[in-house]
Amino acid sequence: MTTPEPTATPAAGTHTTTLVSRIVIRADRRTVWDELLRTEGLNGAAFNARMDLPDGLTVGGRVRMRTGSGKNTMVVGEILELDPPHRFVQTFRFTNLDDPPCRIIYELREVEGGTEFTLTSEGVAAGSKSEKSMRSGGDFITRTLKEIVENGRPAFKTRLMYGAMKHMEFMLPKACRSTNWP
Repeated sequence: MTTPEPTATPAAGTHTTTLVSRIVIRADRRTVWDELLRTEGLNGAAFNARMDLPDGLTVGGRVRMRTGSGKNTMVVGEILELDPPHRFVQTFRFTNLDDPPCRIIYELREVEGGTEFTLTSEGVAAGSKSEKSMRSGGDFITRTLKEIVENGRPAFKTRLMYGAMKHMEFMLPKACRSTNWP
């Protein structure tokens, strides 16, 4: 099994970091794309969040990653680039943190044995809480996407974590309430 390859590169002359996670998934590019940008139901690769696109899947459209109940929003952003099924770029900001937004880039490339998926986080504030979360989060997303596409569901330990997260939602800060993030 191919594992994610995390890297961190400080951006020249700034206080930001670029994080990269990459994995090969045994599936065609369209299948990976459709799972990655799933808007129906929960997106198991993205911490079991519900991807809400109030303006549709279009450049300039808003992106909201909401909890399964829809009561809380964990991430907000705006679609910057869209080239299905090759590339998707959005701004990204955790709603519970005051860190500045960064850019998330999904790139899919056909390779021998399947599709290479690269998740790049650019302009992440170095040393921030966002960086700490995104450093492990990128690897988790790439690995879980592979599990879902190849096996039909995430690993057992991931499913257990999602169950616990569902029952702990009431503990999220008020800043995450979806009423704050239409």
